[in-house]
Amino acid sequence: MPTHPSRRHLLAGSAAAAGAAALALPGRARAQAAWPDRTVRLIVPFGPGGAVDTLSRTVANAFPPHANGQTLVVENRGGAGGTIAGAFVAQSRPDGYTLMMADLGANAIGKELQPNLGYDPASAFTPIVHLVNLPIVVIVRAGIPVRDLPGLIERAKQSRDGIPYASPGIGHPSHLGVEMLARMAGVRFTAVHYRSGADVMRSLIQGETEFSMPSVSTAMPFIREGRVRPIAVGAPHPVAALPDTPPVAATLPGFEATTWHGVVGPAGLPAEIVAAANRVFNAIITSPPVRETVQRVQAAEVVGGTPEAFAAFIRREIEKWTPVIRTGGIRAD
Repeated sequence: MPTHPSRRHLLAGSAAAAGAAALALPGRARAQAAWPDRTVRLIVPFGPGGAVDTLSRTVANAFPPHANGQTLVVENRGGAGGTIAGAFVAQSRPDGYTLMMADLGANAIGKELQPNLGYDPASAFTPIVHLVNLPIVVIVRAGIPVRDLPGLIERAKQSRDGIPYASPGIGHPSHLGVEMLARMAGVRFTAVHYRSGADVMRSLIQGETEFSMPSVSTAMPFIREGRVRPIAVGAPHPVAALPDTPPVAATLPGFEATTWHGVVGPAGLPAEIVAAANRVFNAIITSPPVRETVQRVQAAEVVGGTPEAFAAFIRREIEKWTPVIRTGGIRAD
């Protein structure tokens, strides 16, 4: 009489086969199945409509095809130079479903500007990927007789009180870039702080201030109209949007200042989630439609890369800007 396998043996065999099949899946598929399996929040440290918000929504629109069809929801939490958003993300659960569009203030130098911040940017986050650099540009109002950076420096040397410049806020890369320029050139400028990039441009056009250092994307419409004049870029090399404008470093060797953005999570984010998120965001930012959009609309330079490279970049930014902040006695209101 033939023997038949027992029910227990059949179940055991099925379980073993299922386990073998699971082990046979490539690591990429397992990581993608693990993250994301639901909606992800991207906290943006500024209000709607600005450059950071535009970048964030461009990335969010491209998220589902690269992330198992899941959605990336942009949530704006502006205020206090980005540190309100920074504090929220720093205190969030490190599960990969609350991430942040990182920037200089919230994720690097916030503690220097606000000693009572409540979190330390150097240890409160897990870097995931460096997305873009947004070049900044020294512009002067069309009505002053300055055609290049040496001319601006000479004008400052002849000014008793320091010529006034427009800044979109204390600790903004535009503000710190001008302060570094003054420090390296051995001159004095007087900051006039406004609430937004739009206010900065208005102040120049109306003659309230003489120059500024906004992002190229903010300045370009006014440059094209001839209402302001570009004289130098903060990147260490000419930028595609302004190929004939020399870098500040041509006059002040070693100068480099850019606005930058990337993705971070709370400290303690598991390594497998960091790896999966890094793959997803790298795929998005280097995809032709997204790359073309951020380069055309924001004059941005796409970066990408590893979490380790982004962490090292943030450390360098902290090391670069800390002496500028301390020497200048810069504190956020």
